[in-house]
Amino acid sequence: MTDLTGGNVEKASIHTSDDARSRLAKRYRGESLFKWLGRSAIGVSVAFLLLLLSTVVFQGMPAFTFNFVNLPFELTKEKLDTDGSYDSLRKANYDAVVRDAIRDQFPSVTGRSEKRALSGLLSSGAPVYLRQQVLDDPSVLGSDKRLEIPISDFADLYLKGQITNDSIIEGNGALQVDRNDKGLRLIADEPVFADALARAKEALKSQAASMRDQQSGLQLSLNKTRGDIEALQGRIPAETNANVKSRLEAELERSQSDISVLEARIKQLEEQTNAIESRVANPGLGEKLTGEMLSVLVYANDAVLKVEQVTSTTANVVEYMPLNEATTSIAANQWNIRVLEVPEANRKFTDQEIVWTDELVERGYVRSGLNTIFFTRGASREPEMAGVLGAAVGSALTLIVTLLLSFPLGVAAAIYLEEFAPKNRWTTLIEVNINNLAAVPSIVFGLLGLAVFLNYFELDRSAPYVGGMVLALMTLPTIIIASRAALRAVPPSIREAALGIGASRLQTVLHHVLPLAMPGILTGTIIGMAQALGETAPLLMIGMVAFVVDIPMGFSDPSTVLPVQIFMWADFPEPAFQQRTSAAIMVLLGFLIAMNALAVVLRKRFERRW
Repeated sequence: MTDLTGGNVEKASIHTSDDARSRLAKRYRGESLFKWLGRSAIGVSVAFLLLLLSTVVFQGMPAFTFNFVNLPFELTKEKLDTDGSYDSLRKANYDAVVRDAIRDQFPSVTGRSEKRALSGLLSSGAPVYLRQQVLDDPSVLGSDKRLEIPISDFADLYLKGQITNDSIIEGNGALQVDRNDKGLRLIADEPVFADALARAKEALKSQAASMRDQQSGLQLSLNKTRGDIEALQGRIPAETNANVKSRLEAELERSQSDISVLEARIKQLEEQTNAIESRVANPGLGEKLTGEMLSVLVYANDAVLKVEQVTSTTANVVEYMPLNEATTSIAANQWNIRVLEVPEANRKFTDQEIVWTDELVERGYVRSGLNTIFFTRGASREPEMAGVLGAAVGSALTLIVTLLLSFPLGVAAAIYLEEFAPKNRWTTLIEVNINNLAAVPSIVFGLLGLAVFLNYFELDRSAPYVGGMVLALMTLPTIIIASRAALRAVPPSIREAALGIGASRLQTVLHHVLPLAMPGILTGTIIGMAQALGETAPLLMIGMVAFVVDIPMGFSDPSTVLPVQIFMWADFPEPAFQQRTSAAIMVLLGFLIAMNALAVVLRKRFERRW
């Protein structure tokens, strides 16, 4: 008894010693560290996901709204040169109607280039949009009803505040209007333009700093070239190979020529920078506002004047919206200055176009609303006329073909392999290859479709049924694996009970096992279809990157799909296309989320626990 007691005391002391407590604390610290690392990994993943989604949503949301212009159009039979029939209305000249409608709003615009720029405020697809409205409702002929047409993409971006930022300087004091042969000049008794002049000086200061940076970069290149010349001059006399020596001499000559070019450019930049810095250093010196500097507009009553040269008390201006010829002075608080922060040279929407657009808004001709064009039209070279309907229909047709081919074949193959196939080396080889096919890159299936369906069978390029067959090949292994897992999850007792009452093996599978496994099969199928919906590479290989304007109406019509449409838009340089790219991504994500949600619902609704 004493020995046992002593043994127990010794054993207990082992687990309560300082060394045991140290090991226990170390284990707890390891567990805490592991939990912290796991939570950190989840947090980082969620953060990146939120960053991605927020970026897509932030860039894509503006594309779901659009600005339309509702102008009074002269839709008479004489103007359209039509007899009122459908065919003649379809062939009528709507370009002239749209062009005259916008020009009638600005009768002071007389120059040829100005008229062309004014017409550019409206989308190039506006005549097509107007024609469709007339064809849908011929009663508008001869009426005073105003019809909506899309504005240009840059005008739409400007109205959404994505072209330039601006600020307003309140006008204090009266202005005298001086008209002479050189143009129009505004004169003030007080330094009312001092703020605009100071901002111009700041812009010059930034320009000078940028030029100094260019000089530094060129000086580094000059020093490197001089070092190369010294190295060549040391190598050439010691070179014995005539060919190598000739090559080194040619390289030396090129480097010496580069030296003169770099020195000339550095000298030119130095002179320009010194001139700019001397202007900045003289705050009272007036400035000529070029396109590389900020734009200054003076708003006086209904007139808009662009400042071309400014001092603290005077401004030489150009009339964008004309000032009344009888005006000799502008009273205090009847005018203000608007400064456009982004220089005119750095944007594709000029100051004149900004003024015209603002005037249309002021007259109530512009309405912002849901961008129906984005949801109802197909591809277009003009971003304001581009939509996702054609790609969405193409995706739907392609997925229908994919489902019709892959689902029955995949389920039948899974049933055979799981329920009827003998277990030997051949079925094992087939199973291994199916698992391997599920991991094959999707572009390999595209190459297979290109070689077999297009080159060998000579099927139609860029057709939904060809794309569906390619995606069916890619989706088939996923459906087979998911279906086999669902069949395997059905308890053997179900099969044994059916066989015990006299059912054949086929009846057992079709009447008992398959219905019970169908929720899992459908879940795997939907996940496979969602994967197929987001594929781009295999469809690019079979030509579904074609530019298709019309909405596809059948499985053999040329079409594209949403991922390929996104790929094409992302390659376009226009800012409006970048917005539509993000918006199309949101539409695609919406479809994928809906399909995955359906899979979750089916699994929860029909799931059975055995």
